[in-house]
Amino acid sequence: MEPPPESPRETPTMADTAAEFLSLIGLKELEWCLFAETLAVVAMGAPPRDKAEGQWWMAAQWAPYQGEGEPVQSCILVQTRFRGKQDGVPVSSTLKAYVTWQLETLEQEEQECLELRPHPTEKRTHVVSHQHGMTVSKTLQEGEAEPQCQSFCYSRAKLRGLLLEGASLLLLRVLARRHTMPPNLVFPAMDTEGNLCTSSYSALGIQRQAVGSAETEVFVIERAVHSSSGASTVWHSSFLPNGRLAQLMQIGSPVLMVLQDESILSKSGRFEPQLPFPKEPLDWEEDIQLYSWFLDRKDELQLSHAAYLQQHPEVRALLSDFLQALLFQQPHDPISFAAEFFAHQRPIGSPFASTGAASPVPSSPPANSK
Repeated sequence: MEPPPESPRETPTMADTAAEFLSLIGLKELEWCLFAETLAVVAMGAPPRDKAEGQWWMAAQWAPYQGEGEPVQSCILVQTRFRGKQDGVPVSSTLKAYVTWQLETLEQEEQECLELRPHPTEKRTHVVSHQHGMTVSKTLQEGEAEPQCQSFCYSRAKLRGLLLEGASLLLLRVLARRHTMPPNLVFPAMDTEGNLCTSSYSALGIQRQAVGSAETEVFVIERAVHSSSGASTVWHSSFLPNGRLAQLMQIGSPVLMVLQDESILSKSGRFEPQLPFPKEPLDWEEDIQLYSWFLDRKDELQLSHAAYLQQHPEVRALLSDFLQALLFQQPHDPISFAAEFFAHQRPIGSPFASTGAASPVPSSPPANSK
């Protein structure tokens, strides 16, 4: 009797391969990629030390995130900011993305402003993940006209291995630090219109490029986003050995972003840390973008602190015990009293009223004692 024929194995889909690749990225690898950097925006073909026409900045750091109806979780906050000119017209753009360490996007917002006079244009794309999938909201504001809004959703089944812009910037840093990458690296992605598409990554090898007046070796990666309309947008990113950018160029763009300050290069090949924010002669409270970041960070800290206190109710009991003892004793030296109080503390969770342990506060004698 012949054995039954083996069932054919299913060929892994692109999404399966992409998800598996992302799952193998180590947490330590990502932690090495959490830093801020600044590039100068210069005209294509300009000398290496030509005057900058703008600035590109990116930062990645751990931050708390709370989705609607969900507990606070720790994730990576990726932010970018671009200021420059396009055909003589001032252009600015920002990106803010909350990404898990598996490079899954929890929430992302992109904003692009074209300061055309007298009708400036502002375009926003907001993406948020939820238990049913992902919602994309687009807003287009042209001058003083009514904003054009559009919103649509994708089911979770279509999001496996999806790599959005903020997560992609982190992945590029990981690949750059590895100095190698597999061929035919493709991920599901989303184009500027919010449509699902694909993005591909390929290594262009080690090259020599200028950093200010100096020259150094860089690892160049090509990233292409292949839109559903058939058009592709291609970037070339040149990385220093530690994952910092030396140059960022969009193919076909009249400008490129370059690292001009060669002083961060040391003889040992290491790089001096940069300031987390670029130096600008401005009052942050008057700058709308910086003030908005301040408010966001303030909200993040408040959520984080509230979550910690909610997870550790013994903190409130401990502080309550101390204040009661302090007010009862009213010592002349409250600092020494506090040191003695906490030195004699019992394990958290056993307040004075519920334990037989001796209290550092002496009890009052009974009213009928002689």
